[in-house]
Amino acid sequence: MKPAAEAATGDGGPRLGRRLTGFMPLIALLALVVALAIADPGFLTQRSLTAVARTAAPLIVLAAAATLIVLCGGIDLSIAAVASLSTVLLALWLPHLGGLATPAVILAAASIGAVQGVAHVLLRIPSFIVTLGGMSILSAVALVVSGAGTVRVVDDSTVKWLELYVGGYVPMSFVMALVVVALIALALRLTPLRSWISATGYSESAARLAGTPVDLVKIGAFVVSGAGAGFAAIMLVSRQFSGGPTMADNLLLPAVAAIVVGGTAITGGHGSVWRSLAGALVVTLLRVGLPIVGVPSAYEQILYGVIIVIAVTLTLDWSKVSIIK
Repeated sequence: MKPAAEAATGDGGPRLGRRLTGFMPLIALLALVVALAIADPGFLTQRSLTAVARTAAPLIVLAAAATLIVLCGGIDLSIAAVASLSTVLLALWLPHLGGLATPAVILAAASIGAVQGVAHVLLRIPSFIVTLGGMSILSAVALVVSGAGTVRVVDDSTVKWLELYVGGYVPMSFVMALVVVALIALALRLTPLRSWISATGYSESAARLAGTPVDLVKIGAFVVSGAGAGFAAIMLVSRQFSGGPTMADNLLLPAVAAIVVGGTAITGGHGSVWRSLAGALVVTLLRVGLPIVGVPSAYEQILYGVIIVIAVTLTLDWSKVSIIK
């Protein structure tokens, strides 16, 4: 028999709370759309919604790919630096490689993720430290490679397809962002990866005892995160017609915010890429909506910080609080 206290609360309480938390990104998204439509009746026009979709696309890819690392109980602070470096590499390689520059950049970004994943696993260095150092190193490399300036793209014919519109209304970049999310979700659903990642996030030691290939799972998560940053960089270049050493730097905090707002526990084990998609849309609407309601853009970083603290508090696995320093 269950103890009296456990029987009184049952498993329904935590499960119900988790389910409600899972719906919070959608509720917040709908509430923001309604609020912005009231503040600006022209917000729901095709032009405004298209602009939101184009703005959200790179953030969706960054957040969805990095979600795998968070699900494993880690974090990747280098995604924006990887993306910025990738924009520079793409701008430099396009004249020489043409259409091959796109897969080459994604492969290079994935390789950077693999190196960081191996360093995290083999050297037993916390992912926070590894990616913080990686962010600094990659930012410096991007500055050196680019000559500390913007690298213009003369011929963007191989990437301009991302600026096309499906059906004349939906940006191709947004469609591709949804495809990336769907592919990651499908891979998790149809393979043992989902259970391996969840087990690693919930309890790494228990996962190892159960035979889960924890090290390979973590390295794989870093590879996907790096590849996602590379693809996000391609979206940025197709929109800006150039690459820059700091082009994606302003996406780091929004990406982290999108993940935690989406309901993925920063302690790992619980969350999904679909929730990160909703979180990215919420963050994008906030970025677009602040000027509409008259809030100066200078307060944007403050808002992100508040959102992250609140979202982490709501999604935190309190059973792991004792191991958080």
